[in-house]
Amino acid sequence: MSDLPVELKYAPSHEWARLDSDGTVVIGITDHAQEALGDVVYVDLPEIGAEIDAGAEIAVVESVKAASDIYSPVSGEVVEVNPALEDEPETVNHSPYADGWFFRIKLSNPEELDDMMDVDSYLLAIESE
Repeated sequence: MSDLPVELKYAPSHEWARLDSDGTVVIGITDHAQEALGDVVYVDLPEIGAEIDAGAEIAVVESVKAASDIYSPVSGEVVEVNPALEDEPETVNHSPYADGWFFRIKLSNPEELDDMMDVDSYLLAIESE
């Protein structure tokens, strides 16, 4: 497994969140999640403008092994999706923390980020799986 970025927050369902300087949050899946999925062949992203609650299903990733729901770790409005994933969904496998991000949310409840795990807590969680 690659080194986990320390600046990210992590969800038990293997999504990550990064708070950007403009106050939006970028969401993707962890390296651990993409390894478990195998080769990603399709990503169904949310609609821009969609309002989502923390913990709700928001996207679907299909791989050669299975389809997996993606859950939003925070509440807010989807303001951007990653257009590269439409033509190159395998980007999730090659670059889960950079080019393989899924969507960006304008937060409605910034305190939800505090409920997410830091890198050490996430490492403990995946080691106990």
